[in-house]
Amino acid sequence: MKKIAVAAAGGRTARRIITEAVNRGFDVTAFGRKDENMTDAQHYVKKDIFDLTREDLEGFDAVVDAFGAWTEDLLPQHSTTLAHLCDILSGSSTRLLIVGGAGSLYVNPEHTVTVSETPDFPDSFKPLASAMAKALGELRGRNDVKWTYISPAGDFQADGERTGKYILGGEELTLNERGESIISYADYAIAMVDEIESGSHIQQRISVVRA
Repeated sequence: MKKIAVAAAGGRTARRIITEAVNRGFDVTAFGRKDENMTDAQHYVKKDIFDLTREDLEGFDAVVDAFGAWTEDLLPQHSTTLAHLCDILSGSSTRLLIVGGAGSLYVNPEHTVTVSETPDFPDSFKPLASAMAKALGELRGRNDVKWTYISPAGDFQADGERTGKYILGGEELTLNERGESIISYADYAIAMVDEIESGSHIQQRISVVRA
């Protein structure tokens, strides 16, 4: 049985991942800031992501970083929370899987232009995309952690259907055969748990889109 932890477990993406993992027989511990367990995890610890220690995460096969911040004052925490998790997992066998963003995916084979740099990318999302891209750039320099960064499709739908099918991509924005870049939280959770099971993309960024 896989034993996993989910940090910042209160968000909707985190809860979907937890539910998917529990339904597949994983032993899941959720770490969050709320007083009560609002997830399907079998175990819950009230603890802020910054307060997590190496001892808290010992013995897990994988840790999912589901941190998200959207207000300008908190955006730098995409970097600081990820760095903290990397530091306490440094040198361990525990894998770190990050719920990433789509704005840092590339739109050309040369990998010189990202989604967030294209003309149609909404200005309102640029600060978030920039903060998440910065965190990813810093993560790429961590050779001491078994990390995997998973970017969703451009249209990441909280209430989208669970189709059970997805296309696995890499560093570039991938479209399905209908020309769409879309995935539901539920299908993203499937891809995340699949990657936890397989461990196929250590120290890589991958991406997923609905098939």
